[in-house]
Amino acid sequence: MNDTLAAKAPVRLPVPSLPVKREVPRYRDIRELLAGCAELFGDHPAYIIKTQKETKSSPAVYRKVGFDQLKKEVDALGAALMDMGLLGKRLAVIGKNRYEWMLGYYAQLCGLGICVPLDKGLPYEEFEFSVFKAKADAVLFDKDHIDFIEKIRAGEKGSKLTFICMDELEGYLSVPELLAKGQAMPEAEKDKYRALPVDGNALSIILFTSGTTSLAKAVMLTQYNLCHNIWSVLSTEDLRFGDVNMAFLPYHHTFGSTGQTMMSCIGMTTVFCDGLKYIQKNIQEYGVSVFICVPLLIESIYKRIMAEVKKQGKEKTLRTGIKLTRGLSKLGIDVRRKVFSEIHEKLGGHLRYIVSGASPLDPAVAEGFTDLGITLVQGYGMTEASPVITAENVDNVRYGSIGKAIPEVEVMIEDPNEEGIGELIARGPNVMLGYYEDEEATAEMLDKDGWLHTGDLASMDRDGFVTIRGRKKNVIVLKNGKNVYPEELEVLIDNLPYISECMVFGEPKGDDPKDPVLCVRAVYDPAAVKDAFGEKSAEELEEIFAADIEEINAKLPIYKHIFRRYLSDVPMEKTTTGKVKRYKQIG
Repeated sequence: MNDTLAAKAPVRLPVPSLPVKREVPRYRDIRELLAGCAELFGDHPAYIIKTQKETKSSPAVYRKVGFDQLKKEVDALGAALMDMGLLGKRLAVIGKNRYEWMLGYYAQLCGLGICVPLDKGLPYEEFEFSVFKAKADAVLFDKDHIDFIEKIRAGEKGSKLTFICMDELEGYLSVPELLAKGQAMPEAEKDKYRALPVDGNALSIILFTSGTTSLAKAVMLTQYNLCHNIWSVLSTEDLRFGDVNMAFLPYHHTFGSTGQTMMSCIGMTTVFCDGLKYIQKNIQEYGVSVFICVPLLIESIYKRIMAEVKKQGKEKTLRTGIKLTRGLSKLGIDVRRKVFSEIHEKLGGHLRYIVSGASPLDPAVAEGFTDLGITLVQGYGMTEASPVITAENVDNVRYGSIGKAIPEVEVMIEDPNEEGIGELIARGPNVMLGYYEDEEATAEMLDKDGWLHTGDLASMDRDGFVTIRGRKKNVIVLKNGKNVYPEELEVLIDNLPYISECMVFGEPKGDDPKDPVLCVRAVYDPAAVKDAFGEKSAEELEEIFAADIEEINAKLPIYKHIFRRYLSDVPMEKTTTGKVKRYKQIG
């Protein structure tokens, strides 16, 4: 073969795996998983559901659902759905995180057919597009989406859909109604549902990527994709029976729904948040010990803690305490939770483990929580990988990294440049079947050998810890040939105490589109500005920001200097996982 025509074999650096630290059950499908959890954990609470909020005259009322009861209710709802003709049909699910969401999701996956989780924050046009793109036959919704349902129902195609509300709502079938119907069925009828075949390797979930581009792709996942990913993470992470997890990440996102199912596999109890402003109150109320969340919220919680420390004039006390506990930790003595007990009490007294994912976390925040005695680990993944690809654990933490490969998943850095930066690729039982009805997009993402090309650029240190350097498509190529990874600069700017979010991008210096100059679009927090500087005019704040950017520039090589600044107090448009929609901000 002519050498010039021969395909050049890519250079691939293997990423080491986290060790398996414990044996946990391996399940092949959701039915087997739910049955295993029911057998292992019995009446231990799988969920605690607030059925009535606290008032001045009465305390809050809660319902506890044991793991065995969860399995029974899944079977009852599934039998009722089967009885009404939904066997072999596709069910779309849209709504906020709640028990009925997971009940419908599990009932569908235990033999009825394909489930299509949808983003509760979608505009109507994208909701309608997604329902019909996935060929859904029925929609399970919460009452907050009644306007969407009424609108789609009025159309010719929508009128053929079956609609089920998670709440009791006049004119609609409801989960409580169907659940009662299923529970009243003879066991022989429910046995028909329990006996339905479930193929763990078949398409079971069509899940649209949250994406930061204008058109999300429909990812095809199997139940074994999820189950293997759950096994991989549980085998190496310090998640425990008896922990309490707050389901904050949206269930339509694979990090939310797979994470929720993973919690059940270890016997955790799940509780729900009353709303964004009640997070800290709910953490205290339920004694939350494990929190899986996106960096935006984790950093917000940490900033509030530090602001309270400053307000009380205890910054020096905190620094002294950290110095003391770090020294004792080196001697094998851990007194962090005792020394910082006042802070722990404000977080409910039980919070011990935080998992961050979806986007990079400020390394100072990760180190800060660890100094306080709360373990914080980061993971990395994507919908196409069900979702976890790499992670840290308690024995493998490096601030700013995304850890190492999870067990039984191959991870490589492909074609690294002179700086050791190349595309992160992965292969394993967690990788998707492909994109639904999109062979071209599938071929771009999955090569013939099964490698998933993530589109993220990464490097690896000598100890095997991986650091994401930026999105391949976001790299700014300067006229001198230098590559700038905007995410690296964004971390530095985000560290400014008054900046809540920012985005670095390139725009033409003049008429030549191939000669970009680095720019930043930043959003400031008015309250943080007032706290840091007192009352400032827009012009004065611009001067402060300009000076801070110059200070950052001074520490960087000239080709990484930011020359244009756009400052505002208007938040940027983001996906539901907190990622800025970059294409909406440029221009």
